[in-house]
Parts: sequence; structure tokens; C-alpha cells
Amino acid sequence: MSSTLHPMLNVAIKAARLAGTIINRAALDVESVRVSVKQTNDFVTEVDQAAEAAIIDTLLTAYPDHAIWAEESGRREGRHGGADHVWIIDPLDGTTNFIHGFPVYCVSIALMVGNKLEQAVIYDPSRNDLFCATRGRGAYMNDRRVRVAKRTGLRECLLSTGFPFRPGDAFQTYMQMLGDVMPRCAGVRRPGSAALDLAYVAAGFTDGFFEMGLSPWDVAAGALLVTEAGGLVGNFTGESDFLEQKECLAANPKIYGQLVGITGKYSKFASAGDKAAVRQARGSITSVAPEASADAAPGPTAGAETDAAKPDEAAPF
Repeated sequence: MSSTLHPMLNVAIKAARLAGTIINRAALDVESVRVSVKQTNDFVTEVDQAAEAAIIDTLLTAYPDHAIWAEESGRREGRHGGADHVWIIDPLDGTTNFIHGFPVYCVSIALMVGNKLEQAVIYDPSRNDLFCATRGRGAYMNDRRVRVAKRTGLRECLLSTGFPFRPGDAFQTYMQMLGDVMPRCAGVRRPGSAALDLAYVAAGFTDGFFEMGLSPWDVAAGALLVTEAGGLVGNFTGESDFLEQKECLAANPKIYGQLVGITGKYSKFASAGDKAAVRQARGSITSVAPEASADAAPGPTAGAETDAAKPDEAAPF
């Protein structure tokens, strides 16, 4: 298969596999890995950094003029004719899973030329699964062409998502959205790696994916995989300009439309009326919560503010 791949995709695959080797070696003794905290519940390890360095070295050895946009080391501009070629890199998507020995994580590499995603690689080193795509040439898992699932009714669908986990994330908004989605589908899963979630949508293992608070390196490669597998990717209102909007929705075309009908009002791009309705519904839930919990164990003293009761500081509206 490799002889028929685009040369730039071949280089990205080489970089991803090299990073995967570093990750697998560290996974043999994960308790010895040094972990740093970027912010609450947001971790980086020496493995992330070593994998990212290996990826960048491999890419720039082949294409020294290309630009880099990486999670750990940030952005470096390209030069000359390569300035419009940007490699978007997440060396270890699912770091929290990795440091706990939970084997759901991956390497994600995408190439954006101008404003279009052209190449994508997602590599799951614990399973040795390689997902890749070139714009216009389809999406593949290992040596097999993949397509999004064919289900047409949301009630039959298995969806994946990601929970807010950082201080200031739109937790209450997300919980309302999840509460709207869950009764309408067959099940919701939270594996813990957005890039791998998108790869699984492309492969038809799940029917859709939605999450807020994501960065470009979380979704760039997976987005191309989904579209090359026949699916759609956008923000919660269905707009295709999502890469830097911190909200991502993906599914096959029929399910995508149904999900937009549910998630759209939770988008920061929702209409004023939808935003007001969400706020009103949140207020109604808050006002009935004390009665609903009257038989529960005693809570904190009157006037104390718990984390659950804090306002949704980073809600999209």
C-alpha cells in the first residue's frame, strides 16, 4: 500500500510510527514516566515531548521549509515555498489515559496547505492501528478502505464524546447538551482521545462524535479522515469552519443533520433565541434541584458554594 501513497503522507506515517515506538517503550513502565501539569487535569509527560520532537525532526528532515503547529512546542513559521504547508501535530492525544495505563491514546498528524487539510495520519500504537487519508483519495485503516456507518436513525446510533475537564470549561452547558443527546441514541461513550474518536467515526465503529473545548491538533487529522470516509465535520450548528472554534461535530450526513438539530442551540454561534432558551432551561433545573435532593445526605453548610453550583464560567454564551 505504501508505494501508492502520497509522498508527504508516507513521511507522516514514518513520523507517527516512530512516535508510536517511543510511546510503546514508555508504556512498559508507565509509572516511571515524569508527568507535569499544564493546568488542572491537563497533563504533559516527557513522552509527549520526546514523541513530538521525533515527529518534527522526521517531517523537517524531509520538508525543511514547512511550518509546524504542535501541541507542546507551539508554532514555527515555514520558509520560502513551504510557508503555506503547516503540519498540525498532537504527539500523544489521550495523555491522561496513557499515564494511567488505560490503552486509548494515539498520535495525530495532519498537513494543512493554505486553508485545506490535505494529509492525515492517526496511529494507535497500543493496537498498531494506522488510519490515514489524502484529500480526494479516501480514508484507510491499515490496508483497508473505510467508510462511515450507514445508519440513518439516531435512535440506533452509538456516539462518542469528551467531557469538560479543565477549570472554566462549559460544564453546565455540556451537561445540558448531553442530557438532550443521550435519550435519543443507543449509547454514548467517552474514550478519552478526540483524534481516535474521529478515526472511529471514519471507520464506522461509532456513528458520530461531539465535543467542545478542543484545539486544532485534536481534530485536524480526524476531520480529514471523516470527510474522506464520506462523513461531515463542523461546529455544533453545522458550519464547516470549526478547526479553531473549540467545538466539533462529526457523523455520516443523515446523522449529522439530526445531531445539529440537537447541538445547535448549545453552540457559541447559536441564535439569541436559542441561547436564551438554554439559559432559561438551566435556571429551571437549578431552581428545582434542592427539592429533588431533599432526601439526600446533608450537603455543605448554608452559603457555601460547591464546584457543582458555580456558574458556567466558560459557557459559549
